[in-house]
Amino acid sequence: MVEQIVTSINGYLWSAPLIIFICAVGLYFSVRTRFLQIRHVKEMIRLLFSGKSSNEGVSSFQALAMSLSGRIGVGNIAGTATGIAFGGPGAVFWMWVITFIGAASAFVESTLAQIYKEKQDGEYRGGPAFYIEKGLGWKWFAVIFAVATLLAMAVLMPGIQANAIAEGVSNAFGIESSITGLVVVLLMGLIIFGGVKRIARVAEFLVPFMAAGYLLVAIAIIAVNFDRIPEVFTLIFKSAFGAEGMFGGILGSTIMWGVKRGLYANEAGQGTGAHPAAAAEVSHPAKQGLVQAFSIYLDVFLIVTATAFMILFTNSYNTVNEKTGEVLVENLKGVESGPAYTQAAVDTIIPGFGSGFIALALFCFAFTTIFAYYYIAETNLAYLVKGKQRKLAMTILKIVLLGSTFYGSVKTAGTAWAMGDIGLGIMVWLNLIAILLLFKPANIALKDYEAQLKQGLDPEFNSTKLGIKNAEFWANGYRTDKKDEKKHAANE
Repeated sequence: MVEQIVTSINGYLWSAPLIIFICAVGLYFSVRTRFLQIRHVKEMIRLLFSGKSSNEGVSSFQALAMSLSGRIGVGNIAGTATGIAFGGPGAVFWMWVITFIGAASAFVESTLAQIYKEKQDGEYRGGPAFYIEKGLGWKWFAVIFAVATLLAMAVLMPGIQANAIAEGVSNAFGIESSITGLVVVLLMGLIIFGGVKRIARVAEFLVPFMAAGYLLVAIAIIAVNFDRIPEVFTLIFKSAFGAEGMFGGILGSTIMWGVKRGLYANEAGQGTGAHPAAAAEVSHPAKQGLVQAFSIYLDVFLIVTATAFMILFTNSYNTVNEKTGEVLVENLKGVESGPAYTQAAVDTIIPGFGSGFIALALFCFAFTTIFAYYYIAETNLAYLVKGKQRKLAMTILKIVLLGSTFYGSVKTAGTAWAMGDIGLGIMVWLNLIAILLLFKPANIALKDYEAQLKQGLDPEFNSTKLGIKNAEFWANGYRTDKKDEKKHAANE
């Protein structure tokens, strides 16, 4: 009964209108910003390593790592496999497309998060709830988003990550899911009770390490199957447009699964990446907007593509027509879609290594994603709960998230994914409407940044000068209080 309700809600949220809306908003932002995702790639890379942390905020790279820890999760391994299982190889192409146009959406939401951020308890806080209230003046809408995000991040979505960890460990080492779930909960508790700074430090170390190892294995698989490169690319592009015979009848599913899994992986427009973006210490909002836009390139064009190539280059996948149940391709008889596809792919070059390696990769990817979820949930709770009640509310949040993490580890994969998709769908609908209505201040920030760059300056933001209201943090320029302190100290 519960599964039927979940599936029904999921079907409404992820109907054709949402897919069209996501693509339309991304294209609109791309055109209005003159395709900043192409024009400013060099600047994006430069900004990755130029920022420094402060007592109040994390560095640009730490904020990037925090957002990547949320983006590089199960969606990159299990999600990519699921997309191919129900959308065919052509789904990979649509993952690329939604990522390219989504980079503009990622810039807009992250820039807005910086513009309307505020300082709470000595730390920067921001995100969709903050820019909805301050930018649109719709407190009720901001509260709805904050509550929906709390539900998604603390209850619905951690289960996907925990389920994938438990499944991967079970396949590789035969360990019961309940035991794996307990270990994950214990480790997670050590991190989330340490605050945002500890989360940032763990992400800064673990994300680059795990991504590098994963890419090396993918490169090895491609190298071994080098002669198949033209064949695989032809299969992806032909299948993407229904030109490949065996996949021609599922073109609608190909596009839907490609967009859905692409969005799940890159999170552009979802609003999640905006939360760590607001925590960064930068002199201009557009700086972190550009860094966050680049982060979805790193996520999808490297990690998701690596997963897809491992699966396709080794034919380690099955594809089913979701509507009719017809099996279109069955290269792995009796194997359920998910991490097992990638495990089988790795086993083709190092027999017996695949299960253990993917289990470790899943653990790293999914583990960091769960604590990114916690940070996002914490930020929205900080928006909703003020004063003395906040500390108690934060403790309850930690307990709820740890509980849902354990619960997800022992649930079936299908139910976990469906519940996660509901949480994602609600957030996407609400956030896309907000950033579409708030494009103007983000575009003003971009133009101001570009103008200062042309003058050879290190851009600094002043919301008052630019006529952007309710951006109190930037009202008198960038951190004038600290500049004055430094000048005062130098004079003394």
